[in-house]
Amino acid sequence: MNSWHPTAATATLQRRAELIAGIRSFFADRGVTEVTTPVITGNGVTDPNIASIELANGSGYLRTSPEYWHKRLLAAGFGDLYELGPAFRDGESGRLHQAEFTLLEWYRCDWGWRQLADEVVALIRRTLARSGNELSIRYISWNDCFRESLGVNGLTADDQELRRLAADAPSGCSRDMLLDFLFATRIQASFPDDRITVVYDYPAAQAALARLNPADPAVAERFEVFAGTLELANGYHELQDAREQLARFEQDNRIRAELNRREMPIDHDLLAALESGLPDCSGVALGVDRLLMAALGAANIIEMLPFRPGYRQ
Repeated sequence: MNSWHPTAATATLQRRAELIAGIRSFFADRGVTEVTTPVITGNGVTDPNIASIELANGSGYLRTSPEYWHKRLLAAGFGDLYELGPAFRDGESGRLHQAEFTLLEWYRCDWGWRQLADEVVALIRRTLARSGNELSIRYISWNDCFRESLGVNGLTADDQELRRLAADAPSGCSRDMLLDFLFATRIQASFPDDRITVVYDYPAAQAALARLNPADPAVAERFEVFAGTLELANGYHELQDAREQLARFEQDNRIRAELNRREMPIDHDLLAALESGLPDCSGVALGVDRLLMAALGAANIIEMLPFRPGYRQ
């Protein structure tokens, strides 16, 4: 038996090292400082779509991202920053997911979402060019995706229409779940392989930690970036309002209760940082293992990892 063997080929691991070195060079050229923050947090996250991994002794959680630490640094006046490191999410295993993965997260002060999305695209194009991949770029709003692919206004379509379009969705889906299902199975699945697609202006109900668009509060200043059909990055023009953020955390926990999921503790240190004054900034998280998949044309994330994560699923 060779169960002790690495899951990735040596050439893949060498390419992975080159990719990570390239990321650090990219940010050094742009004057963005690397930081290292704890992987253990006291609170986990309230997002109903993300399951935090709790430590066995009940003293905390493995981080799902370094976002809350980064915002505390930003509120303390640190300035532009990035981090490369592990993140953890429970119950995620498959072709595109593992419970432990490598995340690149960074923040730019005094930038709007579009400036940051342009920088994400620049990083992806630089990485893929190393493999000889030259992709076109398209920016398109979330609602225009629905109009083009499904012929409906995703922001105003009634639930009956959405259920008709998503007849194969799991039973008991909420409206937001139906929208996510349609986006993933009808829209994202149709993105061409030779294109980087940036989707922006997500519905306000899916804002997470993004601010709402002042000109149109029905949508949030949130974007996602795809290479072909592969989602690589999720970014926000960050919410600065501590009171609004608390209300969103509380709403998350109400949704968790409705779904019979445990409520999560709220990170009051983050709220205190927002209250003290988070600078105007935009931030984004990018999956490094998936970026390597895109660079190598790989079909399974496990082929990008030195070893299969040891977390018992």
